Amino acid sequence: MTSGPTSTNSSTGGADPDPSGTPDVTLDDVREAARRLAGAAHRTPVLRSRTLDARTGTQAFLKCENFQRAGAFKFRGAYHALSRLTPEQLAHGVVAYSSGNHAQAVALAAREHGTHAVIVMPADAPRSKRDATADYGAEIVPYDRYTEDRATLGRRIAEERGATLIPPYDHPHVIAGQGTTALELLDETGPLDALLVPVGGGGLMAGAATAATALAPGIRMIGVEPAAGDDTRRSLAAGHRVTVPVPRTIADGQAVETPGELTFAINRRLVDSVLLVTDDEIRTAMAFAFERLKIVIEPSGATALAALLAGHLDHPPARTGVIVSGGNIAPDRFRELLG
Repeated sequence: MTSGPTSTNSSTGGADPDPSGTPDVTLDDVREAARRLAGAAHRTPVLRSRTLDARTGTQAFLKCENFQRAGAFKFRGAYHALSRLTPEQLAHGVVAYSSGNHAQAVALAAREHGTHAVIVMPADAPRSKRDATADYGAEIVPYDRYTEDRATLGRRIAEERGATLIPPYDHPHVIAGQGTTALELLDETGPLDALLVPVGGGGLMAGAATAATALAPGIRMIGVEPAAGDDTRRSLAAGHRVTVPVPRTIADGQAVETPGELTFAINRRLVDSVLLVTDDEIRTAMAFAFERLKIVIEPSGATALAALLAGHLDHPPARTGVIVSGGNIAPDRFRELLG
């Protein structure tokens, strides 16, 4: 990545970088991201549970990104991407599209870097996420996720304003930033036999897999998707990116139609398998985390834990990492889902 672009191209409208011409993300890139994030992002805790170990037959290590700034792992990638922009690019602002967590992350990172953010968000995004994004100072542009294309809207706004587009996953600096999650986890736990990672557009998995497979050769990288949105699993089986209908799932942060181009190129090489979880299994994991671990996690943040609790991991290894990717959920929505 050192010879690749350092940002999206604001002078031509902030289009996503061309993954086919972008060098691969490396462990060194993740380590550089960690240096830039030092003092800006939280080093989130790793939790253990004897009850969880007994139920699942593995020693589980939960990396709790629900304690990250802006409530999710997304702050890592957003902050790192903005840290690579030039003063001129920062002066023209940034644009992002997101269902919530990347929106909040970019809004907060933009504030930290003294620039303005415009966020394209679904009109039906959780109100708590919209409010938090606005509270960080961002301008919100709503759209209909079922009839409009958010990437097209984001590119158009970037062109109109001369701003830089910060995509939610398909960008090398975003991927490298997300990879610091696994970097921290393995630094604390030592080698793991498997790592369960929630998959939406694939940025967290691509970054985590880049770091984990380099630090712990032989580790099994296992993605987890909601059953209603299995675009990455289908894509890996087909050998090329597959598009599914807009997923209707409580895991709104993973309601993605197709994997990213760059993220899929990485995940196709490094990911061993993808597991699917139902909405009911996600609810069970949220309830377990609340009752046993005393933490609140959102549906998308619970999918990796859900797969472990539901017994979807064949032949559980001795030591398993689980990324809990976020905790942005309003109290009324939490009560509604858990009943």
